[in-house]
Amino acid sequence: MIDEIFLQRYLEALLAGDRRRCREVIEDILHHNSASITGVYSDVIWPIMVEIDMLYRAERITSAQEHLASRINRTIVDQLQNKLPRQPRTERKVVICSSLREISELGSQIIADMFESAGWDVRFLGGGLSNDDILSYVHQFCPEVLVIYGTEPAETPQIRSIIDRIKEVNAYPDMRIMLSGGIFSRAEGLWEEIGADLFAPNAIEAVQLASDENQTLCRPVRTINQRKRKQLAAVAEDREDEE
Repeated sequence: MIDEIFLQRYLEALLAGDRRRCREVIEDILHHNSASITGVYSDVIWPIMVEIDMLYRAERITSAQEHLASRINRTIVDQLQNKLPRQPRTERKVVICSSLREISELGSQIIADMFESAGWDVRFLGGGLSNDDILSYVHQFCPEVLVIYGTEPAETPQIRSIIDRIKEVNAYPDMRIMLSGGIFSRAEGLWEEIGADLFAPNAIEAVQLASDENQTLCRPVRTINQRKRKQLAAVAEDREDEE
């Protein structure tokens, strides 16, 4: 486990926007706390990313602080990515996309790095693509798993639409759709009600779930009223955080 003192130092450096101090703290964690690169991803970058998002939603930090912290975290991840351990390559393929928010692209990038470290053939699309763009790429690449990370409440109908289209067309019967982060971390069970197959609370579990050959596909019963209630509850919670 990473010493709490290091985590506090890193969070303070991020909120101050101090890139140099952030790099120094990560080096200290690696050299003095005997952490692995994977450990830095899972025990430092990911939980601090989640905390930054919570602080921002509670209006305890400014938009500038949230943006600076997310950008610095992405820079750190870029620097660490080539040092991750590499398992033998498999033929398994995954496509990963996200919402447009900087912090969402960070989360999806971490998931992409973890899949690549585990030997998967990874395509990281990031944010900003339409459903048609995503579906077109899925048709071209034919992945076993499609991961969507960091959806905001207003984007939920778009995610539901792409899931419904994939299920209705049934062109990819063996492809699993995994959701993570964003509204799906805050509204329990919403991922099931809009028809996804899997939910991952973090990057490590995303790879573990996707790699589990015995993982049973979710076939939830969904109704419009159920989905609306979940979305309304999540939006109300976000509004309460903003007040």
